[in-house]
Amino acid sequence: MVRKHLPVGLLRLLNRWSEKLNAFFNPYVQISIHEYVKKNMISPHPAYAAVEAYLSTTKSATEGARLKAELTDNGGIALGVDETRRVDDEFRGAEVMWVAACNKKLQPHHKRNEWDPELENRSYKLIFHKKYRDLMTHTYLNHVLRKGNEILGQSKTLKLYSNNGLRKTLWSHVVFDHPASFEKLAMDVGKKKDIVDDLIAFKEGGDFYARIGKAWKRGYLLYGPPGTGKSTVIAAMANLLNYDIYDLELASVGDNTRLKQLLAQTTSKSIVVIEDIDCSLDITGNRNKNSMENPRVSIENNNEECPPSKSQGGRGVSKVTLSGLLNVIDGLWSTYSGERVIVFTTNHVEKLDPALTRRGRMDKHIELSYCTFEGFKVLARNYLGLEDHPKFGSIELLMTETRITPADVVENLMPKSCKDSAEGRLKNLIQALKHEKERIK
Repeated sequence: MVRKHLPVGLLRLLNRWSEKLNAFFNPYVQISIHEYVKKNMISPHPAYAAVEAYLSTTKSATEGARLKAELTDNGGIALGVDETRRVDDEFRGAEVMWVAACNKKLQPHHKRNEWDPELENRSYKLIFHKKYRDLMTHTYLNHVLRKGNEILGQSKTLKLYSNNGLRKTLWSHVVFDHPASFEKLAMDVGKKKDIVDDLIAFKEGGDFYARIGKAWKRGYLLYGPPGTGKSTVIAAMANLLNYDIYDLELASVGDNTRLKQLLAQTTSKSIVVIEDIDCSLDITGNRNKNSMENPRVSIENNNEECPPSKSQGGRGVSKVTLSGLLNVIDGLWSTYSGERVIVFTTNHVEKLDPALTRRGRMDKHIELSYCTFEGFKVLARNYLGLEDHPKFGSIELLMTETRITPADVVENLMPKSCKDSAEGRLKNLIQALKHEKERIK
């Protein structure tokens, strides 16, 4: 009652002294670790995930009476700290307390479909006695982050992400459980070794990139006719590197700002994939000529060669520009998350703007062409369990006289019934090769 009659200046002074008095007598220090550190931050802070992982293994959390159960990507149950739940921990004789908090706010109706990290402001609060300040800030927190990151690394399940268009979250994901490996690829042995060596050198090259002052990223351009295994190569890359995949559908990205938000939400140790780049937006052809002079500039001229966009269905036209795309893959925004691979695929490399494919942006150009006899032998070993067969000679001769994609070879080697023999499937392949030879005459 009295506060209502006091001047504003006096109230502020009293509040200030009250806070100081409370701080003087309060022996505890509190440190908050927020999921999003800054108001306009568009990528979660990695420290939050590390703390969450660490706390999930503490005795207080695992034996507590109030836990949060979540379904993991591999179908199991993961127990974590429930919101507002207290977790006790001990470090070198010092007792500390963690509290999980989540402050939710309503989203304005006109922004219901927009992503906003501030809608669910989650955080962990570390509370300890002030006499342990140096131990907590210099040693304990580093211990928590190190252990948490180790747990995240050990329990990692590869994920395949896709951008969500107008949903409230930028990315959604499913478990990536593709069996592809370079050993099973129908590719020249020398080319496979070259790609594998390049990928491993990149993964282990963190110190090298830091020393030369270059962003830790690498670009791969996979090009060739449909059915030559571009998507399978990407899956093999992810399994070799143990990286998540972000499948970026450019046509569903509203503008350059949205594109930056999407790239900022990708994590390190990931592969960002843009498939059929020649069919994605108006980024093909020669920018020095208009679409009347050069039909490659307009994507509309290639609709019969491009797969339907996943973004079709009335969501509007994307305003992502070539310069906006170049900025996120090779400009200042490309350095946002380290240890990242960017992959473009195309069936028509000749249609791409040279600015998009130059070395330094797409560091390694990999042509995936028609199946060779060496590639066929890999597929015969995978699908038939054969290292050699009398019909291999006929197949080798026909492969020098015609062209067939690895996908077509696989289709003929696949069993159509449980009674199909290896002999019969090889005959099917020979017939397909003969048919293709006659067709191209």
